[in-house]
Amino acid sequence: MRVLLVGGGGREHALALGLANDPAVDQLIAAPGNPGIAAVAELREVAANDPAAVAALAVEVQADLVVIGPEAPLVAGVADAVRAKGIPAFGPSAEAARLEGSKTFAKEIMTAAGVPTARAHTCTDPESTARALDDFGPPYVVKNDGLAAGKGVVVTDDRTIAEEHARECGRVVIEEYLAGPEVSLFVVTDGEAALPLLPAQDFKRVGDGDTGPNTGGMGAYAPLPWAPPGLVDEVMRDVVHPTLAEMRRRGTPFAGLLYVGLALTAAGPRVIEFNARFGDPETQVVLALLETPLAGLLHAAASGTLAAHPPLRWREGAAVTVVVAAEGYPAAPRTGDEIVGADRAGVIHAGTRRADDGTLRSAGGRVLCGTATGPDLAAARDAAYALVRRIELAGSHHRTDIAAAAVEGRIAVPD
Repeated sequence: MRVLLVGGGGREHALALGLANDPAVDQLIAAPGNPGIAAVAELREVAANDPAAVAALAVEVQADLVVIGPEAPLVAGVADAVRAKGIPAFGPSAEAARLEGSKTFAKEIMTAAGVPTARAHTCTDPESTARALDDFGPPYVVKNDGLAAGKGVVVTDDRTIAEEHARECGRVVIEEYLAGPEVSLFVVTDGEAALPLLPAQDFKRVGDGDTGPNTGGMGAYAPLPWAPPGLVDEVMRDVVHPTLAEMRRRGTPFAGLLYVGLALTAAGPRVIEFNARFGDPETQVVLALLETPLAGLLHAAASGTLAAHPPLRWREGAAVTVVVAAEGYPAAPRTGDEIVGADRAGVIHAGTRRADDGTLRSAGGRVLCGTATGPDLAAARDAAYALVRRIELAGSHHRTDIAAAAVEGRIAVPD
Protein backbone atom coordinates (compact mmCIF):
# COMPACT_ATOMS: atom_id res chain seq x y z
CA MET A 1 0.00 0.00 0.00
CA ARG A 2 1.26 3.50 -0.89
CA VAL A 3 0.14 6.04 1.70
CA LEU A 4 0.22 9.83 1.39
CA LEU A 5 0.12 11.64 4.74
CA VAL A 6 -0.86 15.31 4.64
CA GLY A 7 0.48 17.64 7.34
CA GLY A 8 3.66 18.42 9.20
CA GLY A 9 3.06 18.64 12.95
CA GLY A 10 3.38 16.42 15.98
CA ARG A 11 0.15 14.61 15.23
CA GLU A 12 1.43 13.80 11.74
CA HIS A 13 4.78 12.54 13.09
CA ALA A 14 2.88 10.19 15.40
CA LEU A 15 0.69 9.07 12.49
CA ALA A 16 3.77 8.58 10.32
CA LEU A 17 5.38 6.32 12.91
CA GLY A 18 2.19 4.25 13.13
CA LEU A 19 1.79 4.01 9.37
CA ALA A 20 5.47 3.15 8.80
CA ASN A 21 5.16 0.29 11.31
CA ASP A 22 2.27 -1.29 9.37
CA PRO A 23 3.67 -4.20 7.30
CA ALA A 24 1.09 -3.45 4.59
CA VAL A 25 2.70 -0.05 3.85
CA ASP A 26 5.29 -0.34 1.07
CA GLN A 27 5.84 3.38 0.68
CA LEU A 28 4.99 6.35 2.90
CA ILE A 29 5.02 9.88 1.49
CA ALA A 30 4.43 12.91 3.70
CA ALA A 31 3.58 16.38 2.47
CA PRO A 32 5.01 18.64 3.66
CA GLY A 33 6.18 16.57 6.65
CA ASN A 34 8.94 17.68 9.03
CA PRO A 35 12.50 16.61 9.91
CA GLY A 36 11.25 13.91 12.29
CA ILE A 37 8.87 12.46 9.72
CA ALA A 38 11.72 12.45 7.19
CA ALA A 39 13.26 9.52 9.07
CA VAL A 40 10.36 7.23 8.08
CA ALA A 41 8.83 8.83 4.97
CA GLU A 42 9.67 10.51 1.69
CA LEU A 43 8.87 14.22 1.98
CA ARG A 44 7.12 16.19 -0.76
CA GLU A 45 6.21 19.86 -0.87
CA VAL A 46 2.52 20.70 -1.13
CA ALA A 47 0.14 23.48 -0.12
CA ALA A 48 -1.79 21.32 2.35
CA ASN A 49 -4.90 23.55 2.29
CA ASP A 50 -5.14 23.45 -1.53
CA PRO A 51 -7.52 20.63 -2.50
CA ALA A 52 -6.42 20.53 -6.14
CA ALA A 53 -2.72 20.44 -5.23
CA VAL A 54 -3.12 17.61 -2.72
CA ALA A 55 -5.31 15.61 -5.11
CA ALA A 56 -2.77 16.07 -7.92
CA LEU A 57 0.02 14.85 -5.65
CA ALA A 58 -2.04 11.82 -4.63
CA VAL A 59 -2.47 10.93 -8.30
CA GLU A 60 1.21 11.55 -9.03
CA VAL A 61 2.45 9.23 -6.27
CA GLN A 62 -0.26 6.68 -7.07
CA ALA A 63 -1.49 6.70 -3.50
CA ASP A 64 -3.72 3.87 -2.32
CA LEU A 65 -4.71 5.89 0.74
CA VAL A 66 -4.47 9.56 1.67
CA VAL A 67 -4.48 10.39 5.41
CA ILE A 68 -5.27 14.04 6.13
CA GLY A 69 -3.93 15.13 9.51
CA PRO A 70 -4.83 18.78 10.23
CA GLU A 71 -8.26 20.36 10.39
CA ALA A 72 -7.76 23.26 7.94
CA PRO A 73 -7.29 21.02 4.85
CA LEU A 74 -10.41 19.05 5.83
CA VAL A 75 -12.53 22.18 6.17
CA ALA A 76 -11.08 23.37 2.83
CA GLY A 77 -12.31 20.20 1.09
CA VAL A 78 -9.08 18.28 0.54
CA ALA A 79 -10.73 14.92 1.29
CA ASP A 80 -13.45 15.66 -1.29
CA ALA A 81 -10.87 16.48 -3.97
CA VAL A 82 -8.90 13.30 -3.29
CA ARG A 83 -11.99 11.11 -3.36
CA ALA A 84 -13.05 12.75 -6.63
CA LYS A 85 -9.89 11.20 -8.12
CA GLY A 86 -11.05 7.75 -7.02
CA ILE A 87 -8.52 7.51 -4.17
CA PRO A 88 -9.64 6.56 -0.63
CA ALA A 89 -9.13 9.45 1.80
CA PHE A 90 -9.17 9.23 5.57
CA GLY A 91 -10.93 12.39 6.64
CA PRO A 92 -14.42 13.87 6.42
CA SER A 93 -15.86 15.94 3.59
CA ALA A 94 -15.82 19.72 3.89
CA GLU A 95 -19.52 19.63 4.79
CA ALA A 96 -18.99 17.04 7.52
CA ALA A 97 -15.85 18.81 8.80
CA ARG A 98 -18.11 21.69 9.80
CA LEU A 99 -18.48 19.74 13.05
CA GLU A 100 -15.12 21.32 13.86
CA GLY A 101 -15.16 24.29 11.51
CA SER A 102 -18.20 25.85 13.18
CA LYS A 103 -19.02 25.58 16.86
CA THR A 104 -22.54 26.78 16.06
CA PHE A 105 -23.07 24.00 13.52
CA ALA A 106 -21.76 21.42 16.00
CA LYS A 107 -24.27 22.64 18.59
CA GLU A 108 -27.08 22.40 16.03
CA ILE A 109 -26.12 18.79 15.29
CA MET A 110 -25.91 17.90 18.99
CA THR A 111 -29.31 19.47 19.68
CA ALA A 112 -30.93 17.65 16.77
CA ALA A 113 -29.31 14.35 17.81
CA GLY A 114 -30.15 14.71 21.51
CA VAL A 115 -26.48 14.66 22.50
CA PRO A 116 -25.78 15.80 26.09
CA THR A 117 -23.78 19.04 25.97
CA ALA A 118 -23.54 22.48 27.56
CA ARG A 119 -26.21 25.08 26.94
CA ALA A 120 -24.86 27.74 24.60
CA HIS A 121 -25.57 30.98 22.72
CA THR A 122 -24.01 32.16 19.46
CA CYS A 123 -23.08 35.85 19.71
CA THR A 124 -21.96 38.37 17.11
CA ASP A 125 -22.12 41.72 18.92
CA PRO A 126 -21.44 43.18 22.39
CA GLU A 127 -25.14 43.19 23.32
CA SER A 128 -25.75 39.49 22.67
CA THR A 129 -22.41 38.68 24.29
CA ALA A 130 -23.41 40.56 27.45
CA ARG A 131 -26.75 38.75 27.63
CA ALA A 132 -25.06 35.36 27.27
CA LEU A 133 -22.46 36.13 29.92
CA ASP A 134 -25.23 37.29 32.24
CA ASP A 135 -27.17 34.09 31.57
CA PHE A 136 -24.37 31.67 32.45
CA GLY A 137 -22.25 33.65 34.91
CA PRO A 138 -18.63 32.78 35.76
CA PRO A 139 -16.55 30.88 34.95
CA TYR A 140 -17.13 32.27 31.46
CA VAL A 141 -16.55 29.97 28.47
CA VAL A 142 -16.07 31.88 25.21
CA LYS A 143 -15.21 30.00 22.01
CA ASN A 144 -14.25 31.30 18.60
CA ASP A 145 -16.92 29.94 16.25
CA GLY A 146 -14.32 29.00 13.62
CA LEU A 147 -10.96 27.24 13.50
CA ALA A 148 -8.37 28.62 15.89
CA ALA A 149 -5.62 25.95 16.05
CA GLY A 150 -6.72 24.82 19.51
CA LYS A 151 -6.35 28.30 21.00
CA GLY A 152 -9.78 29.82 20.35
CA VAL A 153 -11.25 29.08 23.79
CA VAL A 154 -11.08 31.32 26.84
CA VAL A 155 -12.26 30.05 30.23
CA THR A 156 -12.07 32.83 32.81
CA ASP A 157 -13.70 34.37 35.87
CA ASP A 158 -12.73 37.80 34.53
CA ARG A 159 -15.65 39.28 32.60
CA THR A 160 -13.44 41.87 30.89
CA ILE A 161 -11.22 39.14 29.46
CA ALA A 162 -14.28 37.19 28.28
CA GLU A 163 -15.73 40.27 26.55
CA GLU A 164 -12.38 41.12 24.97
CA HIS A 165 -12.00 37.61 23.52
CA ALA A 166 -15.54 37.77 22.09
CA ARG A 167 -14.78 41.15 20.51
CA GLU A 168 -11.52 39.88 18.96
CA CYS A 169 -13.19 36.79 17.50
CA GLY A 170 -16.27 38.56 16.13
CA ARG A 171 -18.51 35.49 16.17
CA VAL A 172 -18.39 33.32 19.28
CA VAL A 173 -20.24 30.57 21.07
CA ILE A 174 -20.67 31.28 24.79
CA GLU A 175 -21.42 28.23 26.91
CA GLU A 176 -22.24 27.25 30.44
CA TYR A 177 -19.19 25.95 32.28
CA LEU A 178 -18.98 22.16 32.66
CA ALA A 179 -17.33 21.08 35.92
CA GLY A 180 -15.48 17.77 35.95
CA PRO A 181 -12.37 16.07 34.55
CA GLU A 182 -11.97 16.19 30.77
CA VAL A 183 -11.59 13.21 28.44
CA SER A 184 -10.62 12.96 24.77
CA LEU A 185 -12.14 10.05 22.88
CA PHE A 186 -11.10 9.32 19.28
CA VAL A 187 -13.54 7.35 17.15
CA VAL A 188 -12.62 5.91 13.75
CA THR A 189 -15.70 5.74 11.53
CA ASP A 190 -16.73 5.15 7.95
CA GLY A 191 -19.97 7.04 8.52
CA GLU A 192 -21.91 4.05 9.87
CA ALA A 193 -19.61 1.64 11.70
CA ALA A 194 -17.50 3.19 14.45
CA LEU A 195 -14.54 1.94 16.49
CA PRO A 196 -13.48 3.86 19.63
CA LEU A 197 -9.80 4.18 20.51
CA LEU A 198 -8.47 4.44 24.07
CA PRO A 199 -9.66 7.50 26.01
CA ALA A 200 -6.91 10.00 26.81
CA GLN A 201 -6.55 13.24 28.74
CA ASP A 202 -4.67 16.28 27.51
CA PHE A 203 -3.54 19.49 29.24
CA LYS A 204 -4.61 22.71 27.56
CA ARG A 205 -3.25 25.35 29.93
CA VAL A 206 0.34 26.43 29.50
CA GLY A 207 1.36 26.22 33.17
CA ASP A 208 1.51 23.67 35.97
CA GLY A 209 -1.71 23.28 37.91
CA ASP A 210 -3.72 24.30 34.84
CA THR A 211 -2.65 27.94 35.05
CA GLY A 212 -2.15 30.48 32.29
CA PRO A 213 -3.74 30.73 28.85
CA ASN A 214 -5.04 27.88 26.74
CA THR A 215 -2.66 26.35 24.22
CA GLY A 216 -2.83 23.69 21.54
CA GLY A 217 -1.99 21.16 24.28
CA MET A 218 1.03 20.75 26.57
CA GLY A 219 0.92 16.99 27.14
CA ALA A 220 -1.31 13.94 27.38
CA TYR A 221 -1.58 10.43 28.76
CA ALA A 222 -3.53 7.21 28.25
CA PRO A 223 -5.23 5.13 29.48
CA LEU A 224 -7.26 6.80 32.24
CA PRO A 225 -7.12 4.72 35.44
CA TRP A 226 -9.83 6.89 37.03
CA ALA A 227 -12.37 6.70 34.18
CA PRO A 228 -15.71 5.11 35.16
CA PRO A 229 -16.30 1.59 33.84
CA GLY A 230 -18.58 1.66 30.85
CA LEU A 231 -17.65 5.25 29.92
CA VAL A 232 -16.75 4.45 26.31
CA ASP A 233 -19.89 2.37 25.76
CA GLU A 234 -22.00 5.18 27.18
CA VAL A 235 -20.39 7.81 24.95
CA MET A 236 -20.73 5.62 21.87
CA ARG A 237 -24.43 5.07 22.65
CA ASP A 238 -25.40 8.59 23.69
CA VAL A 239 -23.03 10.74 21.62
CA VAL A 240 -21.26 9.05 18.72
CA HIS A 241 -23.97 6.95 17.10
CA PRO A 242 -26.68 9.64 17.40
CA THR A 243 -24.28 12.20 15.88
CA LEU A 244 -23.34 9.92 12.99
CA ALA A 245 -27.02 9.15 12.38
CA GLU A 246 -27.90 12.87 12.28
CA MET A 247 -25.07 13.55 9.83
CA ARG A 248 -26.32 10.72 7.59
CA ARG A 249 -29.87 12.05 7.84
CA ARG A 250 -28.66 15.41 6.53
CA GLY A 251 -26.94 13.76 3.58
CA THR A 252 -23.45 14.63 4.82
CA PRO A 253 -22.16 11.44 6.48
CA PHE A 254 -19.09 11.87 8.67
CA ALA A 255 -16.28 9.45 7.75
CA GLY A 256 -12.83 9.75 9.28
CA LEU A 257 -11.83 10.54 12.85
CA LEU A 258 -14.47 11.98 15.15
CA TYR A 259 -12.80 13.52 18.18
CA VAL A 260 -15.18 13.80 21.13
CA GLY A 261 -14.06 16.20 23.85
CA LEU A 262 -15.93 15.44 27.06
CA ALA A 263 -16.38 16.73 30.59
CA LEU A 264 -17.37 14.08 33.13
CA THR A 265 -19.86 16.07 35.19
CA ALA A 266 -22.05 15.14 38.13
CA ALA A 267 -24.89 14.74 35.61
CA GLY A 268 -22.83 12.41 33.41
CA PRO A 269 -20.60 12.88 30.35
CA ARG A 270 -21.21 16.13 28.44
CA VAL A 271 -19.69 17.03 25.07
CA ILE A 272 -17.40 20.06 25.17
CA GLU A 273 -16.55 19.97 21.48
CA PHE A 274 -16.20 17.85 18.38
CA ASN A 275 -13.11 17.85 16.20
CA ALA A 276 -12.85 16.32 12.75
CA ARG A 277 -9.37 14.82 13.11
CA PHE A 278 -6.92 13.24 15.52
CA GLY A 279 -6.12 15.53 18.45
CA ASP A 280 -2.61 16.75 19.20
CA PRO A 281 -0.96 15.72 21.53
CA GLU A 282 -3.35 12.89 22.45
CA THR A 283 -2.53 11.09 19.18
CA GLN A 284 1.03 10.62 20.39
CA VAL A 285 -0.07 8.52 23.38
CA VAL A 286 -3.05 6.71 21.87
CA LEU A 287 -1.14 5.48 18.82
CA ALA A 288 1.84 4.50 20.98
CA LEU A 289 -0.46 1.91 22.59
CA LEU A 290 -2.27 0.73 19.46
CA GLU A 291 -1.13 -2.73 18.37
CA THR A 292 -3.56 -3.04 15.44
CA PRO A 293 -1.88 -2.03 12.13
CA LEU A 294 -2.79 1.61 11.58
CA ALA A 295 -2.91 1.82 7.78
CA GLY A 296 -5.33 -1.10 7.53
CA LEU A 297 -7.63 0.50 10.11
CA LEU A 298 -7.67 3.90 8.38
CA HIS A 299 -8.10 2.31 4.95
CA ALA A 300 -11.14 0.37 6.21
CA ALA A 301 -12.71 3.64 7.37
CA ALA A 302 -11.81 5.40 4.11
CA SER A 303 -13.22 2.60 1.96
CA GLY A 304 -16.44 1.96 3.88
CA THR A 305 -15.46 -1.49 5.14
CA LEU A 306 -14.97 -0.75 8.84
CA ALA A 307 -17.76 -3.11 9.91
CA ALA A 308 -15.62 -6.03 8.72
CA HIS A 309 -12.48 -4.85 10.53
CA PRO A 310 -11.34 -7.09 13.40
CA PRO A 311 -11.49 -5.79 16.99
CA LEU A 312 -8.69 -3.41 17.94
CA ARG A 313 -5.71 -4.74 19.89
CA TRP A 314 -3.90 -2.67 22.50
CA ARG A 315 -0.50 -2.97 24.16
CA GLU A 316 -0.36 -3.40 27.92
CA GLY A 317 0.75 -0.45 30.02
CA ALA A 318 0.49 3.31 29.58
CA ALA A 319 1.85 6.19 27.51
CA VAL A 320 2.71 9.80 28.38
CA THR A 321 3.77 12.69 26.17
CA VAL A 322 5.21 16.03 27.35
CA VAL A 323 5.36 19.02 25.01
CA VAL A 324 8.49 21.17 24.85
CA ALA A 325 7.39 24.68 23.86
CA ALA A 326 9.38 27.60 22.54
CA GLU A 327 10.14 30.68 24.60
CA GLY A 328 7.14 33.01 24.49
CA TYR A 329 4.58 30.33 23.64
CA PRO A 330 1.62 30.67 23.33
CA ALA A 331 1.52 34.45 22.95
CA ALA A 332 4.61 35.09 20.79
CA PRO A 333 6.81 32.01 20.35
CA ARG A 334 10.41 32.57 19.36
CA THR A 335 11.64 30.47 16.44
CA GLY A 336 14.97 29.73 14.80
CA ASP A 337 16.80 28.42 17.88
CA GLU A 338 19.05 25.38 17.55
CA ILE A 339 17.80 22.10 19.03
CA VAL A 340 20.08 19.41 20.44
CA GLY A 341 19.01 15.95 21.61
CA ALA A 342 15.95 15.47 19.40
CA ASP A 343 17.27 12.44 17.52
CA ARG A 344 16.20 9.89 20.15
CA ALA A 345 13.42 7.35 19.83
CA GLY A 346 10.27 8.77 21.38
CA VAL A 347 10.94 12.40 20.47
CA ILE A 348 8.11 13.60 18.25
CA HIS A 349 8.72 16.65 16.06
CA ALA A 350 5.93 19.23 16.08
CA GLY A 351 7.50 22.55 15.05
CA THR A 352 11.00 21.96 13.69
CA ARG A 353 12.94 22.62 10.49
CA ARG A 354 16.31 21.63 9.09
CA ALA A 355 18.51 24.67 8.39
CA ASP A 356 20.78 24.96 5.36
CA ASP A 357 23.77 24.07 7.54
CA GLY A 358 22.06 20.87 8.69
CA THR A 359 21.22 22.01 12.19
CA LEU A 360 17.77 21.33 13.62
CA ARG A 361 15.94 24.52 14.57
CA SER A 362 12.63 25.51 16.15
CA ALA A 363 9.90 26.52 13.73
CA GLY A 364 6.77 26.78 15.86
CA GLY A 365 5.35 27.25 19.32
CA ARG A 366 5.06 23.59 20.28
CA VAL A 367 8.43 22.32 19.11
CA LEU A 368 8.82 18.71 20.29
CA CYS A 369 7.10 16.05 22.40
CA GLY A 370 8.84 13.53 24.61
CA THR A 371 6.65 10.42 24.27
CA ALA A 372 7.21 7.19 26.21
CA THR A 373 5.42 4.02 27.23
CA GLY A 374 5.82 1.95 30.38
CA PRO A 375 4.24 -0.92 32.32
CA ASP A 376 2.17 1.64 34.23
CA LEU A 377 1.45 5.34 34.16
CA ALA A 378 4.17 6.24 36.67
CA ALA A 379 6.85 4.44 34.65
CA ALA A 380 5.68 5.99 31.38
CA ARG A 381 5.69 9.42 32.99
CA ASP A 382 9.23 9.00 34.31
CA ALA A 383 10.43 7.85 30.88
CA ALA A 384 8.76 10.78 29.08
CA TYR A 385 10.34 13.33 31.40
CA ALA A 386 13.72 11.62 31.03
CA LEU A 387 13.45 12.25 27.28
CA VAL A 388 12.48 15.88 27.79
CA ARG A 389 15.40 16.55 30.11
CA ARG A 390 17.83 15.52 27.37
CA ILE A 391 16.45 18.04 24.86
CA GLU A 392 18.36 21.33 24.64
CA LEU A 393 16.45 24.35 23.31
CA ALA A 394 17.21 27.83 24.61
CA GLY A 395 14.35 29.42 26.51
CA SER A 396 12.06 26.41 26.12
CA HIS A 397 9.54 25.42 28.74
CA HIS A 398 7.30 22.48 29.58
CA ARG A 399 4.78 21.51 32.21
CA THR A 400 6.14 19.36 35.03
CA ASP A 401 2.81 17.90 36.13
CA ILE A 402 1.59 15.94 33.09
CA ALA A 403 -0.28 12.85 34.39
CA ALA A 404 0.85 13.60 37.97
CA ALA A 405 -2.67 13.81 39.41
CA ALA A 406 -3.64 10.52 37.75
CA VAL A 407 -0.52 8.76 39.06
CA GLU A 408 -1.20 10.08 42.57
CA GLY A 409 -4.91 9.20 42.47
CA ARG A 410 -6.06 12.82 42.76
CA ILE A 411 -8.67 12.80 39.98
CA ALA A 412 -12.28 12.16 40.95
CA VAL A 413 -15.39 12.11 38.80
CA PRO A 414 -18.19 14.13 40.47
CA ASP A 415 -21.07 12.07 41.87
